[in-house]
Amino acid sequence: MLCRAALSLHVRSPGWCFVLSPHAIAAISRLYLPRHKQRLRNESIRCWSNIPFITVPLSRAHGKSFAHRSELKHAKRIVVKLGSAVVTRGDECGLALGRLASIVEQVSVLQNQGREMMIVTSGAVAFGKQRLRHEILLSQSVRQALHSGQSQLKDMAIPVLEARACAAAGQSGLMALYEAMFTQYSICAAQILVTNLDFHDEQKRRNLNGTLHELLRMNIVPIINTNDAVVPPPEPNSDLQGVISVKDNDSLAARLAVEMKTDLLIVLSDVEGLFDSPPGSDDAKLIDIFYPGDQQSVTFGTKSRVGMGGMEAKVKAALWALQGGTSVVIANGTHPKISGHVITDIVEGKKVGTFFSEVKPAGPTVEQQGEMARAGGRTLAALQPEQRAEIIYRLADLLTDQREEILLANKKDLEDAENKGRLALPLLKRLSLSTSKLNSLAIGLRQIAASSQDSVGRVIRRTRVAKDLDLEQVTVPIGVLLVIFESRPDCLPQVSALAIASGNGLLLKEAAHSNQILLHLTQEALSIHGVKDAVQLVNTREEVEDLCRLDKLIDLIIPRGSSQLVRNIQKAAKGIPVMGHSEGICHVYVDTDASVEKVTRIIRDSKCEYPAACNALETLLIHRDLLRTPLFDQIIDMLRVEQVKIHAGPKFASYLTFSPSEVKSLRTEYGDLECCIEVVDSVEEAVEHIHKYGSSHTDVIITENEKTAEFFLQHVDSACVFWNASTRFSDGYRFGLGAEVGISTSRIHARGPVGIEGLLTTKWLLRGDNHVVSDFSEHGSMKYLHESLPLPQRNTN
Repeated sequence: MLCRAALSLHVRSPGWCFVLSPHAIAAISRLYLPRHKQRLRNESIRCWSNIPFITVPLSRAHGKSFAHRSELKHAKRIVVKLGSAVVTRGDECGLALGRLASIVEQVSVLQNQGREMMIVTSGAVAFGKQRLRHEILLSQSVRQALHSGQSQLKDMAIPVLEARACAAAGQSGLMALYEAMFTQYSICAAQILVTNLDFHDEQKRRNLNGTLHELLRMNIVPIINTNDAVVPPPEPNSDLQGVISVKDNDSLAARLAVEMKTDLLIVLSDVEGLFDSPPGSDDAKLIDIFYPGDQQSVTFGTKSRVGMGGMEAKVKAALWALQGGTSVVIANGTHPKISGHVITDIVEGKKVGTFFSEVKPAGPTVEQQGEMARAGGRTLAALQPEQRAEIIYRLADLLTDQREEILLANKKDLEDAENKGRLALPLLKRLSLSTSKLNSLAIGLRQIAASSQDSVGRVIRRTRVAKDLDLEQVTVPIGVLLVIFESRPDCLPQVSALAIASGNGLLLKEAAHSNQILLHLTQEALSIHGVKDAVQLVNTREEVEDLCRLDKLIDLIIPRGSSQLVRNIQKAAKGIPVMGHSEGICHVYVDTDASVEKVTRIIRDSKCEYPAACNALETLLIHRDLLRTPLFDQIIDMLRVEQVKIHAGPKFASYLTFSPSEVKSLRTEYGDLECCIEVVDSVEEAVEHIHKYGSSHTDVIITENEKTAEFFLQHVDSACVFWNASTRFSDGYRFGLGAEVGISTSRIHARGPVGIEGLLTTKWLLRGDNHVVSDFSEHGSMKYLHESLPLPQRNTN
């Protein structure tokens, strides 16, 4: 229910209009139900929206604004200011009903989370203009029909409508619309009309404050607007010392936010936020975080198509509110792709619009880091191959020379993880570094350095298109890579070396003590040729989802971590390709012609050598004829000795009187000493099973029958397919790539362990001599040759 106003005894100002309807009385009576009944009522309406319901602690002491976006989820009292451009249609005659309905839904979601929502709205003038135009047209058409006939109706002119009259005619209709929309969510709202005079009179200010607090206490959403029917024209430079004058709804929202000790003010307009130059210009960049004092570097354009205030007024109001302890976000409330969730996204701390903060981070922003990585990567690509190799050799030396410091930092990471209890045992193992791991890393890096001599700029195709017109296809870096990993400190030097060898800029995301020192060593190695900035570690409180939206800064995302991390990144990536795999469901098929000596060794190594790895065995397929044979018994005995928990597949369970626990899903990546055993009738059925339940990662056949093995190798459609070898060989280091940025199961660009080659793309170089396409027309003087030319000899040193 929505009530026009509440408790008129609290406010007796001519600037406010209150009407208590029967619906409002019923709504207020419900609000005073016992608390447990209120809770039941709230729970009964939590399912109506497709916007996710979140529960966060909402109590905080007011007085200081939030320092970071991630803290906005703790905002309890929120003012949402709806600009004229948000509320009205493009023709300025009438309201944008769909957009307004979406905003009401979002406000309702937040209100039912226990927050205290207030709306400062425009739209009365536009709504009144629509109504008055309709009335004038109707009146004129009746008069002209009586006097002149229908022929002159098309020549009717609509007079210019005075804004105050439009506001007077539109207020009731606007409020009725809010009433209809909020009623859908069982939420009560109240209308309050104010003028600047109401803030200058101390008694009226106290009355307003008391009314608003009483409405919030009763779980009512106040809807506030300037009383444009009586408001005088704004006076220039009329701000009082330390007080902002109410000239428009921007200043009204800021004034109310501070008066009510609001945690967050959301200002919705028709632009994405603040830009460092006029929006729409070629070099315009959205300012993610705006700090007091930055306004000197911003040029303000004209105001929006409707409304009293422009962006300069919004910034002035925002800074005044920020000074009063209220956090502010200016965002776009009109964009069809984001307006349906812009308010809830802001409250959840997502990177939307411009966030005003008094706390300036010590380091560069992630956007600045992306630009630094791109510039550094281009410089890196321009180096001679020997210089890039020298950087990688230096990094390999530093890994062994600074071993003690690295292991000490890693010990802190392990202690933190154990104390917080946030990592499962397999992930703790991934987090751990050791002397042997560092030595292996150093060996792998030297392999990368040795193999990188002829990576960037390699000619892979030469064609003589026509006489004196030669075409070359050469390898070039992809650009800027974003690698997001969890509990994988060994990834940083591996990925850094591959990025250096391939001339790519690199952004890394994971905050850990180990990574800080590893980054320091990487940048120390890069410094020998002046390209320190090519590798950056994102240390800000940037959410992964926000990083995945930086499509103008990042060319490829490579996730390294759990299947859930990979899936989340693939879902969040907006316009940026993601290289990787979401799961490593690897199979080993034991054929009837398998060697007894090879079976247990390969299975043990595939499952038990490192069960947390993505290339570890998860499902063991056994030919039906091997059941109840000595070989089958040896397999089971070995798994029991290694303390591997066995889950039975449906067919395997049907053969047993007392079977292990039946598997819940045949698409399970255990990542631990667990595996599924299933029975198949043939190699063809094994292939079919792998295609149905596998993840196209790594699959193995154990057999002495070459024909069966070749059938398996040719028909299994996975990134890696092996014969009589452990699944654990699926690794960049073991393949001789030196290291890998990950294992890709996608079918575009790179597949399997991704080394230097997977981080390169190509470009075409055409060298001509005054060639034009018209010369090759039917009557032209030249003919296409398209002759293949020999490639230059590769450097194999």
